[in-house]
Amino acid sequence: MAVRHFLTLLDLSPSELRDLIDHGIELKRELREGKHHDLLKNKVLGKIFEKSSTRTRVSFEVGMLQLGGGSIFLSPRDTQLGRGEPIEDSSRVLSRMVDMIMIRTFEHQIIEKFAAYSKVPVINALTDSYHPCQLLADVQTYVEHRGSPQGKTVAWVGDGNNMCHSYINAARQWDFELKIACPEGFDPSPELVEANRDRVQIFRDPKEAVRDADWVATDVWASMGQEDEQKERMEKFAGYQVNHELMDYAHDNAIFMHCLPAHRGEEVSADLLEDEKYSVVWDEAENRLHAQKALLVFLHNT
Repeated sequence: MAVRHFLTLLDLSPSELRDLIDHGIELKRELREGKHHDLLKNKVLGKIFEKSSTRTRVSFEVGMLQLGGGSIFLSPRDTQLGRGEPIEDSSRVLSRMVDMIMIRTFEHQIIEKFAAYSKVPVINALTDSYHPCQLLADVQTYVEHRGSPQGKTVAWVGDGNNMCHSYINAARQWDFELKIACPEGFDPSPELVEANRDRVQIFRDPKEAVRDADWVATDVWASMGQEDEQKERMEKFAGYQVNHELMDYAHDNAIFMHCLPAHRGEEVSADLLEDEKYSVVWDEAENRLHAQKALLVFLHNT
């Protein structure tokens, strides 16, 4: 039986994704009720970080512990990958010693190559192209607060980055409309947009993208590795801040999400981020834990 990986949201079917979200909600409820599971007892997750993170590392480590397993953290200083060992060699060796592997890296091709040679499931914990684990948390959060996203309108305001790409895939998998507002020169992948043109539109005016939206999301204007572009991006993205004025164009019961960390006063106003009428970012952050636990169980059992 072929090994299942999770490199993008398209690696699972829509029905598998819906079941996974339902399981994440169930695991969250049971944890709060004091119920514990050994669903991954004695299993080990290898965690390869070429990009640093707070939420990703903590959520995967805590998730494995809560499921009865363990994990090993590997930074570039801890592996031969950081010293130039071929990706396929590292994959062959590590996948003979651990039960699953998650990777947070730069080029998406790195994780694709690693998965091609791995004997165990490989999870994309972020690449420059996609961030599917975050979308699991985002969708779980929307389901908890508003129900199914099917048929809804989602607005993405900001850079056409890895998060935006995963939102495009989510629109396809959960059957919602996605309206993307970004400055010229910061569009998402043209190929990805074209492949989903029946449900994805690009706007230059954030107000037009947010108009009648049920769900509004954003991210920092300069992601990790783009710090030297910060000043230029601040100028290009002027007018793209998500704030109360912009949210007035959305539906009255619209919610706001941000994958964090947030730069208050840049891509989102401080008062909107803290306004619980709209902002569900803290539930969204917590749901990385629960959605990923469901993902780990799914991959182990398939």
